[in-house]
Amino acid sequence: MFNSAVDNVHDVKTLAELAQHVDGRVEGNAELRISSVATLEDARKGAITFVASSRYCQFLPNTLASAVILGETEVELCPVSAIVVDNPYLAYAKIASLLYPCLHPGGFIHSTAVIAASANISDSAFIAQNVVIGEQVEIAAGVAIGPGSVISDHCNIGKNTSLLANVTLCTGVTLGERVLVHPGAVIGADGFGIANDNGTWIKIPQLGSVRIGNDVEVGANTTIDRGALNDTIIEEGVKLDNLIQIAHNVEIGAHTVVAASVGIAGSTKIGRHCAFGGMVGIAGHIEIVDNVQVTGMSMVTKSIAKAGVYSSGIPLQGNLEWRKTAVLLKQLNHMQQRIKQLEKQAKGT
Repeated sequence: MFNSAVDNVHDVKTLAELAQHVDGRVEGNAELRISSVATLEDARKGAITFVASSRYCQFLPNTLASAVILGETEVELCPVSAIVVDNPYLAYAKIASLLYPCLHPGGFIHSTAVIAASANISDSAFIAQNVVIGEQVEIAAGVAIGPGSVISDHCNIGKNTSLLANVTLCTGVTLGERVLVHPGAVIGADGFGIANDNGTWIKIPQLGSVRIGNDVEVGANTTIDRGALNDTIIEEGVKLDNLIQIAHNVEIGAHTVVAASVGIAGSTKIGRHCAFGGMVGIAGHIEIVDNVQVTGMSMVTKSIAKAGVYSSGIPLQGNLEWRKTAVLLKQLNHMQQRIKQLEKQAKGT
């Protein structure tokens, strides 16, 4: 069975080694051996846990973990050894990655795989059952391709990249190094390009492809369309959640994160270090600068030229309260006209 991460611990580290890995300070027994991570409530001997928010401090005194990752203000509350850091959640992520590394099992091609003669596959690659690999595909060292995946002609996959089950790369897609693609993702399908001919829709050939940089993660059932002429581009370090639609010729800048069910229309350019909450909708042919954060369920209909946090939509209300709000919304135009009239009367005009 092919997996993106090991099911069992592959390494055991001392608390001192883990602290060094995250630039932290050990409080207590530095020689403790840590073999797993767990929550404050569920952790047992041999596990390390973390406190990322003060609201979890209530569970700290009773934890059965061998050690806890925490901040300076929680040290006095901790009944066991600890690693003290500025950002416990980040430290937890790094320690979990160290204890549970992604495996790239190498040097194996399953007998059921169908591989074109012109494909160039590294001897250290792993190809699972029922994989299909097309003509002139390049697969680099350490690549792992999960069962049922389809790699179409002229694709290029960089070192130590993992494609999990049933991933589809359409013609000419390029993936960088250490990319992780989750099950069901489709990269390089045709963009939604159509032209109207007197009421009949005519398909526009989609002649570009998709280029994805290093260290990108693509969530399950996410789709990234190929470009119409030029390529759709996802730069390095971008993290995409599940069920995202990225249309043709979109460009997403490095280290931007996109939560589930976001839809990005064609030819939109998004800057670096941006963040989009779940179910955000982004119109096409607009530009968003670096360091923009858009909160969940917002609708972006025009370009954003200044970094910052943006929101739209109305937060959840009780049904009766929402009905009153809906009535007021319909009256806004009338109320505006009345206010203008009152302002004129107040000025004596």
